[in-house]
Amino acid sequence: MDSAEYERRIAARFATFDQDGNKYISREDFSTAAAALCKEFGVTARSDKGQSLYIGAEAFWQGMAGIADRDGDQRITQGEFVGGAVKRLRDNPERFGEIARPFLHAAIGIADSDGDGAVAPDEVQRALKALGVPEELAATTAAGLDADGDGKVAEQEIVRAFAQYFTVPE
Repeated sequence: MDSAEYERRIAARFATFDQDGNKYISREDFSTAAAALCKEFGVTARSDKGQSLYIGAEAFWQGMAGIADRDGDQRITQGEFVGGAVKRLRDNPERFGEIARPFLHAAIGIADSDGDGAVAPDEVQRALKALGVPEELAATTAAGLDADGDGKVAEQEIVRAFAQYFTVPE
């Protein structure tokens, strides 16, 4: 795939992070995502799980800002998002996964109803919908993550799929 096509596809991923639709990604978008997950799963922000999620959201924001916020204004434009992906992540999606891991780990902790460290596809679907993913896409994605059909999706599978989605366009 040529660079122009890669950039076009990555640009389409930008809206996923821009929770408030103001045309840039900021710390507030990560807090909004954390609040949406807490609300969906009935977890308070001040609980241990809620605090872990907000700490993970902040770590994710810091990692993303370090990669993409080229002008240091604490906002990531679509151009900065695409530029960061092209320059720093295109050939290393695992790096993005590691940046996202604290947030994803905490999100799994909130969604994991039986506490076994993995989430059921329906829990993944609920989390995706809470983050603004359309219902049909959330259902398809959640089902696809349970590749072996055992009714569980492990953290590593989620981190890998998340990184691939945001850095390696299909």
